Amino acid sequence: MNKLAPLFVGTALSSLMLPGQAADPPKPYGAVPTPQQVNWQRMEFYGFIHFGLNTFTGREWGYGDENPQIFNPTDFNASEIVETFKKGGMKGMIYTAKHHDGFCAWPTKSTEHNITKTPWKNGKGDVVKEFALACKKHGIKFGTYLSPWDRNHAEYGKEGYLKAYYQQIRELLSNYGPVFEIWFDGANGGDGYYGGAREKRNIGNAEKYYNFEKIVEMIRSIQPNCIIWGAGHYGDARWGGSEKGHVNYPHWSTVGLNGGGGGTGKRGGERWVPAEGDTTINHSGWFWHQGQASRVKSPEELMQVWFDSVGRGANLILNVAADKTGKLDPADVKSLMEFKELRDKLYAKNFALGATATASQTRGNDKKFSPSNMTDGNMDTYWAVEDDNLTPSAVITLPKPATFDVIRLREQIRLGQRVDSFNIDAFIKGKWVCIDNGGKTIGNQVMRRLDRPITAQKLRLRITGSQATPCISEFALFRQPAGAVRPSIFRRGDNLVILADGKNKILYTTDGSEPKAGSPVYSQGAKFSESGVVKARCQFANGKLGPVSQAKFGISKTGWKVKSATSGNAAAAIDDNPETSWTATAGVPQSFVVDMGKPYRATSFSYLPRQDGKTEGMTDKYQFEVSADGKTWKKAAEGEFSNLRANPIEQNVNLKNVDEPVRYFRFTGTNALDGSGASAAEINVFGTPAQG
Repeated sequence: MNKLAPLFVGTALSSLMLPGQAADPPKPYGAVPTPQQVNWQRMEFYGFIHFGLNTFTGREWGYGDENPQIFNPTDFNASEIVETFKKGGMKGMIYTAKHHDGFCAWPTKSTEHNITKTPWKNGKGDVVKEFALACKKHGIKFGTYLSPWDRNHAEYGKEGYLKAYYQQIRELLSNYGPVFEIWFDGANGGDGYYGGAREKRNIGNAEKYYNFEKIVEMIRSIQPNCIIWGAGHYGDARWGGSEKGHVNYPHWSTVGLNGGGGGTGKRGGERWVPAEGDTTINHSGWFWHQGQASRVKSPEELMQVWFDSVGRGANLILNVAADKTGKLDPADVKSLMEFKELRDKLYAKNFALGATATASQTRGNDKKFSPSNMTDGNMDTYWAVEDDNLTPSAVITLPKPATFDVIRLREQIRLGQRVDSFNIDAFIKGKWVCIDNGGKTIGNQVMRRLDRPITAQKLRLRITGSQATPCISEFALFRQPAGAVRPSIFRRGDNLVILADGKNKILYTTDGSEPKAGSPVYSQGAKFSESGVVKARCQFANGKLGPVSQAKFGISKTGWKVKSATSGNAAAAIDDNPETSWTATAGVPQSFVVDMGKPYRATSFSYLPRQDGKTEGMTDKYQFEVSADGKTWKKAAEGEFSNLRANPIEQNVNLKNVDEPVRYFRFTGTNALDGSGASAAEINVFGTPAQG
């Protein structure tokens, strides 16, 4: 938060512009973006769509042995999907043409594991082509994702695979028109099918094995305007550091010669490689999963992601996955459109647009470097001062007083990222008051949210530290839309906990229906012991209803007991507290047995990995068994939890061959992502009580 603080510094600022004088622009400082990178950063927002074999298996990472015959969407319409992306404000889309399972969604000649082996369109289809044509039709840019890791290819990890992979790159970049971005994921090596070998393969140094230097040269020769995401330290854009869309602040668009930097980057780095925040619109994962409608992120959550990525100078790529029919989930689409409405309301009025500005100094007294360039709505013009002035200041005077709580600044990044720190003041009741003293670098852009709305007509920008003379292209003021309160829903044992702002009535349902006027009013002590979906919304004093929150719960854990465990405090995995976790550190396998107290007809279970930011012992392979008497056991599920390191979200697994009621379950971690042992923050079981 940015607290108000009175200032006792000098306030006299003047414009030193004199007509008719000309000055040379500042020389570029440090690493600077290519024209292609500038255009890419101005896109700000575009979509990801994961759609392939994993859509039909419910996995996040396919093993590579999936039969292409399962790919048969019945209602796929690329034009409808792209049109939805455009209506949601996206400037482009990136399609996962090949994920880690190796399945190619176009008729490639590099492998038999491709779209021609599917029943969809009798093997004559091409998902890549349909998306590329749809993007052209609707006027947004097309991009593609091509996983370097291939769990299907028999030669993966050997020289033979590279020929196939290079061919795939050439096909995607040569046959589908302009490609604005190509994505190379960072997952490289591990267990896989590998043509039937079913083994673990490691490639060592990824840059050396794939020869990303050669790949980048190839891409530049075919598509010189294509932004390359990843590719070791040869690419044009980098990962933001998490799969939650959040990028660190300060965000430096520069990195060292050998890459790195995550969401922060490197101040004064030798290469311009800005970050991209990536996340999904749904908490269920990157691919579509059954029941994910109850886990969609709210527009308010997405706005937080916006401020934490775009508002920190990065781009945002938001994934919206298609289901088995080839359609987008209506709940995802609804949230996407409401997210667009919130952004439209935020940017509806820039109170500083056209405002007058004076400065402590103007470069060469030249009008083309005037401080008024910051408020002219043109990102290509900028205010600049003399080379030896690293701490200039400027006053912006609005046509009339305005109420705002968001301040956006931009540097002229074509000249490099220069500013280290800044403060912003407002002239309130006859004196200057600091309303933001936490500003670090600016770069491509930074959006500073105040802890409360401020009403003022005159503001001051003080650059308090720079590596080179600042070049500021924008000073803008906005007001965040009044966000309707969205309740948070939890459960502790049988007790339902719904929290809002404490001021408004909360309506809720436990049957999955939308709460409406006349629905039950939540009060402390409400019970919910079943497995199902709870929805809630606020009813305000004027009778209007707020946005709906929802949460999916498994069987109540009241009465659950840990009967045995190989090691560790297994009770922490069934305590309804995601902040605690069972950890067993003496190697694998590690397991624990739970008595649920009475018989249930169980349909699925979920695993929540540890939520403390650590990956040691995080279970990426598991076995789940059930029993009616605690003596005779049946294996109900076995497999792999994928992508936990980057995206440690709840993993849902359907149970198989569980025809009779069960009272006990045994969870076994058979492999650790890092270190040894196994861990679990929470295990949930879904189903209904057995009758009789």
